[in-house]
Amino acid sequence: MRYITKTDLKIVTRNSGILMIGIGLMCIIPLIFDLIYFEFDLVSFIIPALISISLGYFSMNYFKDVENKKIRIKHGMIISSFAWLWASLIGGLVFTLATNIPLLDAIFESMSALTGTGITMFDNVEILPHSILFFRALEQWIGGLGVVVMVIGVLTKPGSVSSTLYHSEAREERLKPSIKTTLKKTFEIYAIYTIAGIILYLLAGMPPFDALCNTFHIVSTGGMGIKNANMGFYHDDVIYFISIILMILGATSFMVHYKVIKTRGKSLINDLQFKIIITVIAIVTLMLYLVSNIVPMELLFTVVSAITTTGASVAPANVMAGWPSFVIICLMCLMLTGGSNGSTVGAIKLVRMITYFKGIYRHIREILSPEGRIVPIKLNGHKIPEKAIGQAGNFITLYMMFIMFTWALFCLVGYDPFKSLFAAMSLQGNNGLELGIINHTLHPAIKVVSLFDMWAGRLEIYPVLITLRAGFEIFKR
Repeated sequence: MRYITKTDLKIVTRNSGILMIGIGLMCIIPLIFDLIYFEFDLVSFIIPALISISLGYFSMNYFKDVENKKIRIKHGMIISSFAWLWASLIGGLVFTLATNIPLLDAIFESMSALTGTGITMFDNVEILPHSILFFRALEQWIGGLGVVVMVIGVLTKPGSVSSTLYHSEAREERLKPSIKTTLKKTFEIYAIYTIAGIILYLLAGMPPFDALCNTFHIVSTGGMGIKNANMGFYHDDVIYFISIILMILGATSFMVHYKVIKTRGKSLINDLQFKIIITVIAIVTLMLYLVSNIVPMELLFTVVSAITTTGASVAPANVMAGWPSFVIICLMCLMLTGGSNGSTVGAIKLVRMITYFKGIYRHIREILSPEGRIVPIKLNGHKIPEKAIGQAGNFITLYMMFIMFTWALFCLVGYDPFKSLFAAMSLQGNNGLELGIINHTLHPAIKVVSLFDMWAGRLEIYPVLITLRAGFEIFKR
């Protein structure tokens, strides 16, 4: 049976065109800083931009015959997967042209930024041009909201196409009945927190360019800093505390943020996921403080960075590698869990973990209950559908399989097993915290697998698997 027809390919190609145009425009924005700082490296941005815009324009116009064809969820998932991959390729081309790093490293850098993973291939980021530093920050900021979400929010018209593409990026929440209005409100919230972050950093004494880039990578829970020591460069507890607040805001559902004003803050206080995040941060930080000699602020910052999957750090990777094993294992558990659904975070996400464990508890109660009794499962007062319980279990199983596969490959090429497991969790969860083994010296095969992990992790696996299945069918023909 054929699952992908020629018409399907045409629909995917045509609708990918507008995303390619949006990705090309993204490459032009950093030219502002290129000119401000008199770096005059226009070619490195214009060539990739022209390639993406030209191919996007061609795709949109050449396949006009499918303009009115209905776009299904399988189309949306393939388009979304392609958009993230294409954005990484075009961004990688920018990095290669501007810095002369190998293309594989450049694509890794771009994928890491866009997916909010935040691991860098550059030895010394402080010598990079301002335009490139801003471009990395911009990729994180756009990736935090979602490449597809950002583009369809700006460039497309309301309708079924916007709705399908929105859901293809593993987003279910609607702030408004219309997807277009939902995207507009989401963008407004995101922009407000971004502006607030910039102002707070400026008031804390941070230089304007640093404040802009750091806000972009912190509020997006990206974590790819503009200093070699990341946020530890500033040695300022006020800056650390501002970053902690922004990371928590980034890891909180946009739906909760939207309701904050209407409910006078009650939506934030009453949100189960937000309460769990704050409680876990407090308990884990206190517990790890009692069993280690780590500086309290460094510990708090790292715990928040782990559960929000930001990956920003104040302690260097080699210092973290020397922390007690128990501390590292706790951080891995936080990295695995992640923050709220409908936010900028990666990993499994709290709502899936809650659903999964409630399903296990329900099964235990049903065994103990009188025969034939059905025990309902509720979350925030609403009954959880049976389908959602199965989906949560399936996703967690897939997620762990990806981690196990990557971990095994790291060990196969000779990396330390403990550090390798930490790295595999960090990559799959788009976290970015690591213990010093992921850099430009990484084995090429592991770089390719890491690219795949970051890509699949950001799209929550299924769109990538569907795209690969479609590609296999086409290749088989």
